[in-house]
Amino acid sequence: MAGRIEKLEELLASTPHDNTLRYMLAMECDRLEETERALTLFCELMEQVSPYVPAFVMAGQLLVRLGRLDRARAIFQAGIKAANLQHQNHAAGEMKEFLRRLTN
Repeated sequence: MAGRIEKLEELLASTPHDNTLRYMLAMECDRLEETERALTLFCELMEQVSPYVPAFVMAGQLLVRLGRLDRARAIFQAGIKAANLQHQNHAAGEMKEFLRRLTN
């Protein structure tokens, strides 16, 4: 629904540094198959001083679905580092498993 995107954009306009809203917008774009926009939003979250770790997981999975496996591997590797730095062991483990599947 375009209504959800519009509402999220409206909320994000008033609080532009809200990572949760940006992530929700990226997820909604992905759901509506606006893949390039979703990737752009995920990248914005990954490039922050304190990266938003779930964005690495979702961007990597999206890239796998698109067949961009080299880029997905790079995203998962960077995400594992970011997750470890933030002590997000579950996310790091998830990405290690995704990466393992890509290399087999």
